[in-house]
Parts: sequence; C-alpha cells; structure tokens
Amino acid sequence: MKQICLWISIFILLLSMATAEEAVVPAAARTALYLPLLSQKRVALVVNHTSMVGKRHLVDLLQEHGVKVVKIFAPEHGFAGRADAGASLQNGYDAKRKLPVISLYGKRKKPTLNDLKDVDVILFDIQDIGVRCYTYLSTLHYVMEASAEAGIPMIVLDRPNPNGYYVDGPVLKRQFRSFVGVDPVPLVYGMTIGEYTLMINAEGWLQNGVKTDLYVIPIRGYRHDRPYVLPVKPSPNLPNARAVALYPSLVLMEGTAFSLGRGTLFPFECYGAPRYRKKTFCFTPHAMPGAKHPKYQNRCCYGADLRHLDMASLRSKKRVLLHYLKDAYAHYSDKRHFFLHGGTFFDKLAGSDHLRKQLESGWSEGQIRKSWKADLEKFKRIREKYLLYP
Repeated sequence: MKQICLWISIFILLLSMATAEEAVVPAAARTALYLPLLSQKRVALVVNHTSMVGKRHLVDLLQEHGVKVVKIFAPEHGFAGRADAGASLQNGYDAKRKLPVISLYGKRKKPTLNDLKDVDVILFDIQDIGVRCYTYLSTLHYVMEASAEAGIPMIVLDRPNPNGYYVDGPVLKRQFRSFVGVDPVPLVYGMTIGEYTLMINAEGWLQNGVKTDLYVIPIRGYRHDRPYVLPVKPSPNLPNARAVALYPSLVLMEGTAFSLGRGTLFPFECYGAPRYRKKTFCFTPHAMPGAKHPKYQNRCCYGADLRHLDMASLRSKKRVLLHYLKDAYAHYSDKRHFFLHGGTFFDKLAGSDHLRKQLESGWSEGQIRKSWKADLEKFKRIREKYLLYP
C-alpha cells in the first residue's frame, strides 16, 4: 500500500511539474524581477495595446505600484493599436493616465535627446510576431540607439514569439535597409524580442556601434518549439493565429499588385487582385477601422482563400511558403505591373532585389531556397549565441 501511495505521489509531482512547465508567463507579469529596477526612477514606456498583464495594461499596473511613469512612446498603429498600417501618427495625450504620448511613427522614428531629458530608464514591452518587416522591431532598434546615445539604461520585458519555431527567408542586405528592415537578419529570425535585443546590442548593429545598458527580463516557461497563441491581436489586420502564421509567407505581396484582404474580415488569410486569372474565389475590400482606404476598395479581387488551412499543418512546414507568391505572379495577367513602383517596396520587404529578379527569371522554389542557404547558416550561428530559451 505504501508503495502504491509513493507511486501516486510521484505521478502527481510529475504531472504538476509538466503543468508548470507548460504555463507561459510573459516578463511583464513577473513584476518582482523588474519593479525594484524602477524604484525612484523616472520611467519612459515604449508600449501599445499589446502591453497587457492579464486584463490590465502595463501602464496601469506600474502606476498602481507607485512607479513614476513620465511619458509613453508609441509605435506604428499608435498606443491604442487602432491606426491603419503606414498611417503617420501625431503626438498626443492620454487623459486617463495623464501622460504625454510621443509618436515614433510620424515625422520621426527615434526618440530625441530632448524627449529623454527627464527620463532615467526606458522600459520596452511590445508584442512582436517574429518577422523582420514588422515595424515594432524597427522601433525597438531605434529606441535602443537613442537609449545608448543618451546614456539611459533600457529594460526589455520579453514576450513569446508566435513564429519563433523556425528561421527562414532571405537575409537583408545592408543597402536595402529601411524602416521595414533595419538589421541583417532573415525574414523570419526565430527569436523573442528579448533575444533579438541582446543580439543587435552585442553584435554592434546600432549606429556607430553604440551599445545600450540593457536588461532583459525573461519569460517563464517558454520554448521555441511550442505553439503560442497571442492573447491580443498585435495589429488591426492580424486578427487570429492563422493570420499571424501566414504573415511571413504573404507579407511580401504588400509590394505587389495583390491585396491581402485588408478591408475584409479575414486579412492575411487570403490574397487576390482584379487581374488574377483564376476565378474560383472573390473578395471585395471595404473601408473599415484599421483599413480606411484598402487596396482595391469596393472592387472584386479574384484570388485564394486560405481560411481552411490547418494550424498544425502550417506549423509543421517550418518555412516561408513561397508557392503563394509564385502562384500570384504566374497567374497575374499584367506581369509588367506586378511589382509596384518598379519593385522598390517589394525589395525593401524582401531585403534585397534578388527575390524579385529570381521570380521574373522563372526560378523554381528549390532554386530560390538554395540561394538563401549560406546566409541563413551564417545567421543561425550568430543567433545561437543569444538564445535564452530551449
């Protein structure tokens, strides 16, 4: 009987350990690790609508704990996360929290020395999705640069990466740097925002090689190989887990004649254009919050409906799915105007002009992927040094 009780106890212990291991706790919820670092400090926050701790916003939590928050810096889509993609935002004021909100997606993308003159520490807490051209990453880069130049320490509250289970895509070439791609990393880099911060700081990728006094507060219970569903949609046109998973494979079409469903109820779960030759599916974009002036507004776009795709199957691929882009190019009736503005925006998203030229030359998916191999292997060796999670 004693032996049976012993085995039951061991089983319960193992079960509780497994349960605890599966519970993912973002750094923002681990207040004991970072509140002492904010004591008696004037704190600037880089936050948006994703900066939640359970049902409370991080700003509210900090103010309840007596932290002296002096201002908010907001990325693309604004502090509330409702603005259209690419919409220039003005500075504002949050009446509820009595705080100025400084836009980092308007006339400037980087805090000035004047912005930071009354700041002792910068706290960054924004949910990323692990794709190089998602601009929250660029905001992180420029805030780090400003932190280093002003001699102000920076704390990053880490969050899980829903696309953190693979590394793939073309690596950005320096001459194609822009706000949709700042650092020499692949399209999908397989790192949390905290790991990424450590990498660009230590590798000297900030302007003039400056380095910030950096503290990364880690996630508890996170693994790169485990599925993670975001509790809050990261931007207006990524409404669910499937859209987030498809984003790396579809986003390059933003630089083409194709719509990705902005202005519908299923953005980034489809693609289409009026001149797409296949006529089996059609969607019509309309003006709506988060897409006030969508591409092809009120026009029928023929294309592909991806809402049926199984999430487990999508995750199992562990790669950028090039066949959607190749399909769009192959079945578009006006090849000369497939790439917008001569391909300049597509090249910025892709990180070079190689992929555009490969598509125009009829390269197979295998040939394209082989051309990425050397750069990806080099990046993976760099990445390995900064991983915080298994």
